[in-house]
Amino acid sequence: QLQLVESGGGLVQPGGSLRLSCAASGFTLPFYALAWFRQAPGKEREGVSCISGTDGNTKYADSVKGRFTISRDNVKKTVYLQMNSLKPEDTAVYYCAATWRSPADRSMCDIGGSYGYWGQGTHVTVSS
Repeated sequence: QLQLVESGGGLVQPGGSLRLSCAASGFTLPFYALAWFRQAPGKEREGVSCISGTDGNTKYADSVKGRFTISRDNVKKTVYLQMNSLKPEDTAVYYCAATWRSPADRSMCDIGGSYGYWGQGTHVTVSS
């Protein structure tokens, strides 16, 4: 059974940091692009960052560039989102997602693409 489980959310003051983790089970991880999405109250879900299955290529939404870093450990089957310099507008439920990529596409990822596997989400609140 393919499963993604996020952790690491919580309450943090503006300017602070959090690291989100997403543990994957049932996946052959290099075959999948992984991504973080978020959904703030009353807003549509948006892609935050993605990382390819191989080569570690990454993409970021403009709103988080220079502040967030995505990484993955295929041995531990975990993807991370390091979030620094957090702002109140980063408050949202953060979701981990995965999508299978064909061998020709495993060095790529797409923030706005379709992802077939989702975690349950973890809440991040940035507030003083």
